[in-house]
Amino acid sequence: MSAASPLAPDPSGDGATLAVRLVPRGGRDALDGVETDAAGRALLRARVSAPPADGEANAALLALLARALGLPRRALALEAGATQRTKRIRISADARMVAARLDAVLGGAR
Repeated sequence: MSAASPLAPDPSGDGATLAVRLVPRGGRDALDGVETDAAGRALLRARVSAPPADGEANAALLALLARALGLPRRALALEAGATQRTKRIRISADARMVAARLDAVLGGAR
C-alpha cells in the first residue's frame, strides 16, 4: 500500500486493521478507492446495497471485503464503528499479503 494507506499492520505481526468509510444503500456492493478524511486519515471507500438496519450493512461489508481479498469471512471482524459510517475492520491474515491484494483490487481506483 502507498504512504496514505487505510491498512495498518498489527505491531504483533498477527494481522492488520483496515479503516473503512461505508455507504449503506449504495446501489451496489463495491470498493471505490481510498479517500482522506478531515483528520488526514486514509479510509477505504466502500458501498453496499444493504440497509444500515440490524447490522445488515456491516455484514455485507465484511462479505464484500472477504470476497475482494480472497479470504474466508471468519478472517474479518468489525472492531469498531458498528453504528457509524467510519469503521475499523480487523483482518486475521498476513498484512503484506492483504496489502498486495488490496492494491490489486483497487488498481487505479485511488
